[in-house]
Amino acid sequence: MSEPGRSFFAFRTLSGRLLGHGGFERYGADVLIRSVVVAKEGRNSGVGRAILPLLLRRAFDLGARQAWLLTADAAGFFEKNGFKRIERSKAPAAILATQQAAALCPASAALLTRQIRP
Repeated sequence: MSEPGRSFFAFRTLSGRLLGHGGFERYGADVLIRSVVVAKEGRNSGVGRAILPLLLRRAFDLGARQAWLLTADAAGFFEKNGFKRIERSKAPAAILATQQAAALCPASAALLTRQIRP
C-alpha cells in the first residue's frame, strides 16, 4: 500500500543480491527514517553505513533538512552516524503524530535526530 510522503527502497548489489531495505516518511523539512534493515549475511560489514546516507540524500533531494528516528536497540549505530538523542517532547508535532511514534514504538524507544546536508 502506498501512502503520500512514504518512500521505501530495496538496496541490491550490481548482480542483484539483496543487501537490505530502508525507508522514510517526509513531513515538509522533517523526515522520519523508517525500517533500516540489513540482510543477515551483510550485517557488521558496512552495509547499514552505506544505506543510511543514501536514504538521507534522497530525503534531502525531496526537501527534508532534519532527520528523526525511533529505535529500541540500534541507538549506538545511529549515534555513530551523526544522530543525537533527544527528548520526545522536543520533536515536531508531525513526527510525534506518526504511527511509528504514537503507537508502534514503545515509550522506551530512543528518539534521535540529525541535520541533513548535501
